[in-house]
Amino acid sequence: MVREDLRNIAIIAHVDHGKTTLVDEMLKQGGIYRDNQETVTRVMDSGDLEKERGITILAKNTAVHYKDVKINIIDTPGHADFGGEVERILKMVNGVILLVDAAEGPMPQTRFVLQRALELNHRVIIVINKIDKPDARLGVVEDEILELLFDLNATDEQLDSPMLYCSGRAGTATENPDVQGTDLIPLFDKILDYIPAPEGDNEGELQLLVSSIDYNEYVGRIGIGRIERGVIKQNQEAYICNYHTDNTPKRTKIVSLYQIDGLVRVPVTEAKMGDIVCFSGAENITIGDTITSLSCPEPLEFVKVSEPTLEMTFSVNDSPFAGKEGKFVTSRQLRDRLYKEVLKDVSLRVEDGETTEEFKVAGRGEMHLSILIETMRREGYEMLCSNPRVLFKDIDGVKCEPMEHVTLDVPQDYVGAVVEKLSQRKGDLLEMTPMGNRMRIEYVIPSRCLFGYRSEFLTATHGEGIMNTIFDGYQPYRGEVTMRFTGSLVASKDGVTTRYGLFHCQERGKLFVGPQTDVYEGMIVGENPKNDDIALNPCDEKKLTAIRSKGADEKLLLTPPIVFSLEEAIEFITDDDLIEVTPKSIRLRKKILNTELRMKAMMKARREAAK
Repeated sequence: MVREDLRNIAIIAHVDHGKTTLVDEMLKQGGIYRDNQETVTRVMDSGDLEKERGITILAKNTAVHYKDVKINIIDTPGHADFGGEVERILKMVNGVILLVDAAEGPMPQTRFVLQRALELNHRVIIVINKIDKPDARLGVVEDEILELLFDLNATDEQLDSPMLYCSGRAGTATENPDVQGTDLIPLFDKILDYIPAPEGDNEGELQLLVSSIDYNEYVGRIGIGRIERGVIKQNQEAYICNYHTDNTPKRTKIVSLYQIDGLVRVPVTEAKMGDIVCFSGAENITIGDTITSLSCPEPLEFVKVSEPTLEMTFSVNDSPFAGKEGKFVTSRQLRDRLYKEVLKDVSLRVEDGETTEEFKVAGRGEMHLSILIETMRREGYEMLCSNPRVLFKDIDGVKCEPMEHVTLDVPQDYVGAVVEKLSQRKGDLLEMTPMGNRMRIEYVIPSRCLFGYRSEFLTATHGEGIMNTIFDGYQPYRGEVTMRFTGSLVASKDGVTTRYGLFHCQERGKLFVGPQTDVYEGMIVGENPKNDDIALNPCDEKKLTAIRSKGADEKLLLTPPIVFSLEEAIEFITDDDLIEVTPKSIRLRKKILNTELRMKAMMKARREAAK
């Protein structure tokens, strides 16, 4: 059976190439909104963090109707750290729309997502977006896309993929770049003509592959997936099977069933082959499971998602301020929340640590883990986080480390400073391409050597540089490299900071705290420009005498403190530092809080290193 009334597509692209904006216009022109209905931009980015950062973090489903055909659309993340989201949802679709920026051209994540789509033999519609940008270079970008398809060993049919020219913001598409588009009709027509309709056995036994998991407080876990074979019905008894485990099938019941139409989930009593559905009732459902009929429990194979490359240790907060700001502070609550996240995020890995209060959390990159920390923090969790560590591999007896392919767009004046720094961090220069008054530089560099570099890069390029990275495989270990040449200013006493104390502290370096801030012994209150830690007292008070007034403190001028975001804090800390994360605060601290014990441990480590 062929479902000519249905198409399933995913929109894939590099970060900030306009996927979500294009989906906005497809929804508007697909008749989802009333004529007088108020609309919002980037409606698919529904999460608070997505709205704040302007990026897509989770893949989301929507659907429009065109010429009596329902088009299921999946909006995917473009950031490399969320590549696992893209990998798993590609099993739900029959084709993809590849979006490429008309000025930037194919970027690292463009290659990654396109490679995954080609491996699954999906048909590809290439859309060059943002053609109305003044620096658009359509002819060059077309050639770059064709070169990319050749590099990825595309088939003859995939090399002949149709190409459209689009302005997602204006909601126009055209097949000829010299002809001004008026709407997205050419894109809708191309989806119907080129993307294959779902094909399968509608009369066969049920097979539904779960590619996504949602959660609702009232109904529990909600599975989302495409029906590969047969029909699913509300209140149907079924089996949960998994192709990759030898567990016996678990019996379950489909309590409620929904299909996505526009921006809402519509309850239905049954759905058939090719439909993307949401269902509740299966308590222990996970991504990669297959829902089958009772008479034929045949699980489907799930796509192998790339392994994590980075690891951090999450632990219970044991600082003097522990429990004052958080709602969930115990190891049991922390453990339950982390293992619950693994059910939704297939590219995340969680293991118990060396003690009952520690957990090792591995992910695809710093942003992947920082988004998890920020989400937990907003839910009321309190924890300590270590600095990130790369996960090494032993390949044929050789110690290997993860590498990153880095693409940088840099103004010509700052190229020298960028190249010098990346060379110091053991990067290999691949290519330098002039682009007007800017230069595109490509490097392969160890993942660990990029820790803390992003802020340096923005400083070196005066905020004008653009940096993108993507995992590039494993290569032999390149040896030790020093990446941070500064130390920390560490509070030596508990108390409240004073203007007088901070005025004398700022002579030693940049401060992270202002006056009237609670601090404790071992808390990092600033950065020392020299590569040593200095213990000092920011709570020191001015001694009052008959001729010195307390009001004289107001004449002491303080430099405004540096306030770190979570990502900046992760980049700053070293092996002997921790981040204290609470719903209200982000504090940096030493692992050993007591100044005397910390100095003894440091001297012992130096003696052992000297031997």
